[in-house]
Amino acid sequence: MARNLVNRYVWLVDTISRYGRITLKDLKSAWLRSDISEGKPLARRTFFHYRDGVEEMFDINIQCDKSTFEYYIDDSGSEENARLKSWLVDSVSLSGMLSNAHDISGRIILENVPSAREHLPVIIDALKQNHRIGFSYKSYTRSRPTDGVVLEPYFVKIFKQLWYVIGLNVNDGLIKTYSLDRISRLNLLQETFTMPGDVNPSEFFRDCFGIITNKNSAKRIVLRVEPTQAKYFRALPLHPSQQEEVHDEYSVFTYRMRITYDLKEEIMSHGASIEVLEPKELKTLIRTELEQALKNYV
Repeated sequence: MARNLVNRYVWLVDTISRYGRITLKDLKSAWLRSDISEGKPLARRTFFHYRDGVEEMFDINIQCDKSTFEYYIDDSGSEENARLKSWLVDSVSLSGMLSNAHDISGRIILENVPSAREHLPVIIDALKQNHRIGFSYKSYTRSRPTDGVVLEPYFVKIFKQLWYVIGLNVNDGLIKTYSLDRISRLNLLQETFTMPGDVNPSEFFRDCFGIITNKNSAKRIVLRVEPTQAKYFRALPLHPSQQEEVHDEYSVFTYRMRITYDLKEEIMSHGASIEVLEPKELKTLIRTELEQALKNYV
């Protein structure tokens, strides 16, 4: 029964999201056309019950425009809150779509998100309650795991199908980033902490691509990109600061970012389709990396 109820919540969010705005009359018609109704009409009282359930479970607010009597997903609030709600709506809608695709499940290929289901709920609880967490961590640069890590979690971020938690390492007093897939023996600790007023998640990664940051100043980064790859950059910008100058045979993309490991790896992953024009230090960094790689094929 609980699973059916969640599926109905998902259907409601997905349907209103796809329509943008929809009257209760049209929503009831869509309900009867769907398999989830089992041929039973959607009562007005039941709709309001489901709407309250959606808000409680997903923190997604379904509002009514009293001038048109249309229902819609409320995306008001801060920019961060709007992005989170947009992500939730997309995730819930996708869940609803896939739950109705059992007959073609063998033809749907998904990517794994390591440890999200196991560790993310505990970390979300820690974020809500401002509780410290303790865990062991297996860094790729060390042969043995580091035991007894105590972290004051500030925020989480997903990057290339991996979840990361960023916070203050209590043992050394530094803000560090940990990948959830390398965490083990995670515990929610009783000790609480106060979130620093000068730590803002958006500002923390503002000048960075990816999950790795540093204290270097942001640079003007200019990339020459061949036309086919430029289309991908337009569809999925590397960074919010992205600007494009279109030429006949190429595009020039300009950014304001720090030079980080993630940025270097991203540029190199596109091979000859991208050329770094500025700054000189980034060009030198990539040239050195390519020269070292070529030695493996001599």
